[in-house]
Amino acid sequence: MNTTKAIDSTQSSTSRSNLGVWLAGLPLATALWFFLYWHLDDFANAVISVFGLTRDTHLGEAVHFFFFDTPKVFLLLIGVVYIVGVIQTFFSPERTRALLAGKRLGVGNTLAALLGIVTPFCSCSAVPLFIGFLSAGVPLGVTFSFLISAPMVNEIALALLLGLFGWQVAALYLGLGLSVAIVAGLVIGKLRMERHLQDWVRDIHAGNAVPAVGDEMSWDARLRTGLHHVREIVGKVWPYILIGIGVGAAIHGYVPQDFMVSIMGKDAWWSAPGAVVLGIPMYTNAAGIIPIVEALISKGAALGTTLAFMMSVIALSLPEMLILRKVLKLPLIATFVGVVGSGILLVGFIFNTVL
Repeated sequence: MNTTKAIDSTQSSTSRSNLGVWLAGLPLATALWFFLYWHLDDFANAVISVFGLTRDTHLGEAVHFFFFDTPKVFLLLIGVVYIVGVIQTFFSPERTRALLAGKRLGVGNTLAALLGIVTPFCSCSAVPLFIGFLSAGVPLGVTFSFLISAPMVNEIALALLLGLFGWQVAALYLGLGLSVAIVAGLVIGKLRMERHLQDWVRDIHAGNAVPAVGDEMSWDARLRTGLHHVREIVGKVWPYILIGIGVGAAIHGYVPQDFMVSIMGKDAWWSAPGAVVLGIPMYTNAAGIIPIVEALISKGAALGTTLAFMMSVIALSLPEMLILRKVLKLPLIATFVGVVGSGILLVGFIFNTVL
């Protein structure tokens, strides 16, 4: 017994010591983050001057875009993903299921959509959790609100939109994205399409959610988890970021503005539907697609059209449809695509009208 108490005392002392290191290091890291963020333009200008380029040329403008956006996107990604990674320690899959189980339509849909923002699940990894929700007795419409919100309204998209376009655009995207997730889940729930689940999914018996382990974590563990989250997420998405910024730099430097306005401008009413249709068979993530969105907008593409394209890519991706086919029958998949696609299209038209 005394040995156990000694071990517990040692672990507690170590945890307090590590927490002190975090409390000293985080302010320094934050100050360094802001210093680097406010000197991005100086860095990009220094790079193009080293290469003997100027922003008056297509190549110079493209290179400046690349070396300005690359550190900017990574800084935003690291900062926000770390914060959300700490927040996510309070939301294990078990806790998420427990929060949603037994909730009626409306309340459950809203809660599920909000949880989708702060839980660490992309469109493909959310599908296994989708099955877990159903097995825990969460209504079908509520599970769809989570399934839509988790990839579409995520911390990466919000961080990049906030940094690149300002809080107004980020807030409008958040509000409309949540509305799509909530309303789509309500519609699917009202249609009572449980019969279109695959038979093996319908036969799963409801289970009880176990208590989340998040409540037992120390603050030292939570802060270390945030750092692990950064390594995991950034380690996965950095190739997409570089590819997306590279494509965006090429568009920014070389694509004529009049051409982009003609096919993706506000006056082209068919551009938003075309963007949604084009985005569905593609697959990337918010980190990779938003730099392309930024470049398209800088060339005159309508914000609503480009955001509709982005949302269709990350919320209705082909890999997600293939995985969903294992748990849903075709009528339910078609309903899911139709309802979410219509919501995204509505978001595109609203953005084009308001902004």
